[in-house]
Amino acid sequence: MDTETQHTERGRSSSPEDPEETSDTPGAEGRSRFASVSRIADRLPGGRITLTVLLCLLFLLTLSTWVVQPFDIPSGSMERGLRVGDRVLVNKLAYRFGSKPQRGDVVVFDGTGYFGNADYIKRVVGVGGDHVVCCDREGRLDVNGRSVDESAFLYPGNSPSDVPFDVVVPAGTLFVLGDHRSDSSDSRDHLGSPGGGMIPLGAVIGRADWVIWPAADLRRLSRPGAYTRVPAAAAGAPEKADGAHG
Repeated sequence: MDTETQHTERGRSSSPEDPEETSDTPGAEGRSRFASVSRIADRLPGGRITLTVLLCLLFLLTLSTWVVQPFDIPSGSMERGLRVGDRVLVNKLAYRFGSKPQRGDVVVFDGTGYFGNADYIKRVVGVGGDHVVCCDREGRLDVNGRSVDESAFLYPGNSPSDVPFDVVVPAGTLFVLGDHRSDSSDSRDHLGSPGGGMIPLGAVIGRADWVIWPAADLRRLSRPGAYTRVPAAAAGAPEKADGAHG
């Protein structure tokens, strides 16, 4: 009996599945990583505090480059919804995976070569193929034959446009307007310029999704329902050749 017991105990201790034989490996790896981090921190002025700050900055840089980025509102062109000094958070992934801007979206875009050498923020009122007219018999914006009631976001006292226009938006571009129409330089002002005032999809930086400053005005920017009844653009729209100011 003693021999059998001793054999059994030896079998347990020699088993490769014995947790006592394998449990020290993860701990060793963890200690090794910790030691590496400690060595890096020791080489930096300020030690671990400096390393923590650098890692935070790297994280924020990665975040602002690929995911979200804050933009300040420099003018009143998007009042009443966005005021001078407001800060919006722009979703840079909104249109990265096949999605495209939709009518009503508030977008930030690079206006270089189209509006000016700066980033601008405007509302999309026409996408590729849309027929956009101002104004119809009711004094409203007309998109693809449907009147659009913009009263929910248009600046009080403003008409949809003081300048009449009748355009078909080329595929791959956007027609954009500010909500404060009397104080906005937008697609209407560049109809005779190269590109016809249209913004290429490739120039869009992202969609403004949140107002994050001032803190008391924190809110999500949702797409208004004014465009939900606008029909799709007619087939055969002209193709486009390849080729956060106010």
